[in-house]
Amino acid sequence: MNKLKPLIITFQLIATVCIALGFNQALFADESSKTESTKKAEILKMDRIIAIVDQVVITEKELVDRIKTVTAQFEKQSMELPPQAILEKQVLERMITDRLQLQNAAQKGLRVDDNQVDKTIERIAAQNKLDLTAFKKALSDDGISFRKFREDIRNEILLARLREREVENRINVTESEIDNFLTTQAARQDSDEYEISHILIRAPEDTSPEDLKKLRAKAEDTLAQLKSGKDFAQVSASNSDAPNALEGGPLGWKTSTQLPSLFLEAVKTLQPGDLTPILRSPNGFHIIKVTNRRGGTSPLVIGQTHVRHILIKLSEVVSEKDARHRMEDLKERLDNGEKFEDLAKQYSEDGSASNGGDLGWVNPGDTVPEFEKTMTALAPGEISAIIKTPFGFHIMQVVERRSQDMSKEAARLKARQEIRARKSDEAFQDWVRELRDRAFVELRLEDKF
Repeated sequence: MNKLKPLIITFQLIATVCIALGFNQALFADESSKTESTKKAEILKMDRIIAIVDQVVITEKELVDRIKTVTAQFEKQSMELPPQAILEKQVLERMITDRLQLQNAAQKGLRVDDNQVDKTIERIAAQNKLDLTAFKKALSDDGISFRKFREDIRNEILLARLREREVENRINVTESEIDNFLTTQAARQDSDEYEISHILIRAPEDTSPEDLKKLRAKAEDTLAQLKSGKDFAQVSASNSDAPNALEGGPLGWKTSTQLPSLFLEAVKTLQPGDLTPILRSPNGFHIIKVTNRRGGTSPLVIGQTHVRHILIKLSEVVSEKDARHRMEDLKERLDNGEKFEDLAKQYSEDGSASNGGDLGWVNPGDTVPEFEKTMTALAPGEISAIIKTPFGFHIMQVVERRSQDMSKEAARLKARQEIRARKSDEAFQDWVRELRDRAFVELRLEDKF
């Protein structure tokens, strides 16, 4: 790591000398025919290193390109840009954490193949109602290189896989945590949900009194700007230290149990558009805006289907033609009055065979679309035609249907998801901060030639 800096400096000196020599040759060749202003115009600004991040560097051109992308996003949302110096520092910090994560992914051997990247881009194009050719043209019209866009997509997929490996897969939610979550939710007697945005002026507990006073003043000035009518997203981009500051600080919809007590107590009496006062936590000073709020949940009643099936799988030794022929024979026997459960026990190639093909009560979305579509169209007692799914060929029979209150099950599932999301966000921020603290990072943003 320590050997890197001299090498980089040497490279810069060599490049500078080469450019200088090239310029001097041209100068001597045409000295008599050029004015002083023409000579100056021939000097091209050299790309420079503005940050060293362990084994890689970030150049000024890379930062400029990223700022252009961020600027375009601001313009599309009709948001005013923060001051240039603040924008540069925020974008550069984001680039540093991205580079550290990508290096970490490479060290762990994580890869994203071209096929996965292509499929993702096709999906993005389809979501924008464009074919690939039209999508490439749209990118070009916006001044975005398709090659660069493709590489950015690859990196996003890679970072998502890294997060899943290093954070998501290590998160465990216990039944007792769910019980405590639901008990706390009931105790709060507040089932409202809040759509909020957030500004953070970072001020850790070990901040000196002098610095804390300055940061408090910054928070007060930020709140004054908001109260004067300045756009929250714009103020966030210019002042907030939160990771999503450049996006305007949105935290999305949060239930009362997802919010820290400090935030909940401040927002539960507010209406959409209202701001909290400055809130102090161990991380710093916070300002919350309630964008919207909505009432609590009602009982969740869903239609369930009791269904059984017979499955014949396809394999290297069982062709589609053979599997269909076997299933047609079984369908004929069913039509002639043989019992569904008896044939399922004898012929079905599914774990439910021992129970006569009984899949129990099935909720909407539990099965693949082809299966669910056929199941939904059947009357109780009716046997389906032969259908094909990714698992093979099926015949099914709907036994009965019912409406079931799934509020408790849904509440536990939602609680599990919310606990996991909160743990994941906290663990990811801690992991990124540790990665940043362990790394060698040298900033040269203020350097001038």
